[in-house]
Amino acid sequence: MCGFSGIFHWDGKRVDRELLKKMNQTLIHRGPDDEGAYFSSIKNPEAQVQVGLGFRRLAIIDLSSGHQPMSTAEQNNWIVFNGEIYNFLELRESLENRGCKFLTRSDTEVILHLYELYGSQCVRYLRGMFAFAIWDSKNKKIFIARDRIGKKPLFYAKREKSLFFASELKALLEVPEVSKNINRESIPLYFAYQFIPTPHTIFKDVERIPPGHTLTCNEKGEIKIERYWQVSQAPKKAKKVSDLCEELKVHLREATKIRLISDVPLGAFLSGGIDSSAVVGMMAEEMGEPVKTFSIGFDESDFSELKFARLVADHFKTDHHEFVVKPQTVELLPKLAWHYDQPFADPSALPSYMVAKETRKHVTVALNGDGGDENFGGYLRYQVDRIFHLLSVVPSPVRSKIQTLIQGMPNIFLNNHLLRRLFRASRVLEFTPHEFNFKIFCYFDQEGLEELFEPSLLAELKNKNVYEYFDSLYKTSDSEEFLDQVLFCDLNGYLPDCLLVKMDIASMANSLEARSPFLDHKLIEFAAKIPSKYKVKFNGCKWILKKALKGFLPDPILERKKMGFGLPLKHWFKGPLVPFLKETLLSDKARKRGYFRMSVVERFINEHQNGQKDHSYRLWALLWFELWHTVYMDKT
Repeated sequence: MCGFSGIFHWDGKRVDRELLKKMNQTLIHRGPDDEGAYFSSIKNPEAQVQVGLGFRRLAIIDLSSGHQPMSTAEQNNWIVFNGEIYNFLELRESLENRGCKFLTRSDTEVILHLYELYGSQCVRYLRGMFAFAIWDSKNKKIFIARDRIGKKPLFYAKREKSLFFASELKALLEVPEVSKNINRESIPLYFAYQFIPTPHTIFKDVERIPPGHTLTCNEKGEIKIERYWQVSQAPKKAKKVSDLCEELKVHLREATKIRLISDVPLGAFLSGGIDSSAVVGMMAEEMGEPVKTFSIGFDESDFSELKFARLVADHFKTDHHEFVVKPQTVELLPKLAWHYDQPFADPSALPSYMVAKETRKHVTVALNGDGGDENFGGYLRYQVDRIFHLLSVVPSPVRSKIQTLIQGMPNIFLNNHLLRRLFRASRVLEFTPHEFNFKIFCYFDQEGLEELFEPSLLAELKNKNVYEYFDSLYKTSDSEEFLDQVLFCDLNGYLPDCLLVKMDIASMANSLEARSPFLDHKLIEFAAKIPSKYKVKFNGCKWILKKALKGFLPDPILERKKMGFGLPLKHWFKGPLVPFLKETLLSDKARKRGYFRMSVVERFINEHQNGQKDHSYRLWALLWFELWHTVYMDKT
């Protein structure tokens, strides 16, 4: 795992070597083991091109000779690459049979030879996580690619006659031509979704290359962004459930096995949930020694999964390590705000960082269970979506009676505060199923944002509707099934822009590589063709995955209630963190920013403290936004 940065001028301007060095220095945490740089220029009547590539390396495979930037013997093409290609040995053998000569044992060189043979189509042969940039001197262009699902990040900024790109946004902020002007349209997206969706960022001048896309920039500065992969959900597999279960296990076992290739110590994150437990179990089958497992928990028992992690660790006889997160760890938030580059409101960012930090003391690579929920329907809201979709086709008079019945239910039957708020809304059954899914997912819906934002900000936004982002994702799915469209939305939005951002930042901030068997693209393609009725049933989620793992995982793990990986914010914001919360959100600095109606912010705090409403996630989003602003904008 690594980090890279690059500069491409097409007006003949010399690349500023000191600038590239500064960009690279912001990425040291991604690659503490090695650094490198490459510079080139082409000056003739047809082109005036200058290029610089910078690199930071975390050595995982071929520790001695994987130095980058790297070229083949002919030195026509130079590459900087972040990630791992798990089928590189198979590809290397095929390339050698075609006459390619290798100078190293690294997967990086495999990409170069593939590019020389297949050009931009080289990405279709790669199985793994990657972001890379290739300087093609023969064709006078930069070719940049990002992996199918978005495991590895890639940002870019086009300014006048230059293209700047990097693994993290903060590297681009070193460029004088890249301003820190905030993209105001990203603010409501952040507060609605807890993240800023690709291709947008918090800054006007910077964008992200979407997952499954490539970017090419030629000597004239013409940029072309093309999609090379998108998962298809139709047609469905017409197979017996027993056959699907066996095929599922084969895919997961293979995806886990190929992710065990490493020349450095390797372990796994273990939450005690189904996904991470399955990965640990399959690692235990493949490895000739106990798997090193790492878990994190809280003193608040309602939020701690440690007992489940211990059960799995005992079952598979792992070398198990545990850590506990205390409220005082929020002191790390300014540091995390720097690492994340832009506002990011997923509360699990903090425990993810902590478990990665402790894990790095023992291993350099850690496997995880990311992607299981999005592939196999693991979230409670999928069940609720399924129920609501059924209600949506009920005749209107019957729906009205159901609405009256729901509104009169005791709280015990709607034990989730969000479900209570939604189902008791006066017009809940007037929502379309897609709108209802948005309401379940979001922190602030459109009405909530209009209540929160100052009129001046609302005027700038010109009635931009945050629902449009979700709606555009639904419409991209090739399936007519509603639940498929919801899963597609998460697989192409929430997963790459929230969960994978969190895991990349949390791990790379600690110079740790994270690998995700459930995000193997062949497994994703297989899962997408499983009928949704086998994933989410009215009485439970992940039905097909649980059935496939019956007898492999302990029954208490398969039968347990899903907890999620968050923080006990509801308790912390009523107790130990109240002073910190008020000092941050109600400070003079925060009041002067002009984003929010401070009376609304104060009401959120008071209602939460008094137990009137649970505003914990809204307060967390506001807290992170203010801390990010302090770190990135106040220190400009």
